[in-house]
Amino acid sequence: MTAVEVEIPEMESHASLLSRVFTIFNAFDSTEASISLSELSRRTKLPKSTVHRITGSLVDWGALRKTPSGFQLGMRLFELGGLVPLQSTIRETALPFMGDLYETVHETVHLGILDGTEVVYLDKIGGHRGVRVPSRIGGRMPAHCVGLGKAMLAFASPATIDRVIAEGLPRRTPYTLTAPALFLDVLHAIHQTGVAYDREESVLGVCCVAAPILDSAGAPVAAISVTGPTSRLQPERFAAAVRTAAVALSRTLGRRALVCQPA
Repeated sequence: MTAVEVEIPEMESHASLLSRVFTIFNAFDSTEASISLSELSRRTKLPKSTVHRITGSLVDWGALRKTPSGFQLGMRLFELGGLVPLQSTIRETALPFMGDLYETVHETVHLGILDGTEVVYLDKIGGHRGVRVPSRIGGRMPAHCVGLGKAMLAFASPATIDRVIAEGLPRRTPYTLTAPALFLDVLHAIHQTGVAYDREESVLGVCCVAAPILDSAGAPVAAISVTGPTSRLQPERFAAAVRTAAVALSRTLGRRALVCQPA
C-alpha cells in the first residue's frame, strides 16, 4: 500500500470529524441556557455515542462547558471570536460612534457585517427601552430583510446581489420584499440616499433605519442601524443621525487602514 493510499482516508477522517464538530456547534442558539446530550444527538442527527465522544473532547478543550442539564458553548470560543481581525478592528473603532448614536436616539443600536447572504451582528447597544428583537452578538439574519443587510447590499458587487436573489428572498413577515425586481429598485434607492429602512420586514412590530460603512473604494465593510418598535420609533427622524455616524466611522476606518499599511 502506498503512502498516498494511507493518507487519503486519514484526510477524509479529519474532514469528517471537523464537519461533525461544527454540526454540534451549529446546534446551539440563543434561546436555551443549555442543551442535553440527547437533544444534541437529535438536532445533529449523529449517534449519541458520537456526540458523547466529541463533546467530551470539546469540554476538555474549553469549547463547550458541561452543566447539570447538558452543555453550553465555552469561553474558549468567545476568546477565539475576539481574535478575528476584521471583527475586532471594526468593533473597536465603531464603539464610540455607537455610544454617541445611542445617546442621541436612546434606541437599540446595531453593528453588522455581510457574510455571504446573511448579516452577522458584531455589536449591539440597548437600554431599558430596548425592543425585543431576535438579534444577538454573533447572531445572523437574512440580509434581504433587515436594514443592515439592505444598506450593505446597495453598495455591494452585482455578483453579491445576484447571489442573494438566486438563493431566494424568503418571506419572514407579510411586509418582506420577495419580488426580485422590487428588491433591486429598493437597493437602487438606498444607493442614492445612503439610508436603508426595515419596516416590519424581518420582525412584526419592529422597524429600523441603517446606513453602510464604506471603505475608500466605496465597498461596504459593515453597517450601523437604529432599531425600535413601530409603536414608538419613526425611523425617518433618525436617518440623518445614522447616516452621519456611518460616514464618520467610514472615514475613521479609512484613516486606520492607511496607518496600518506597510511603508
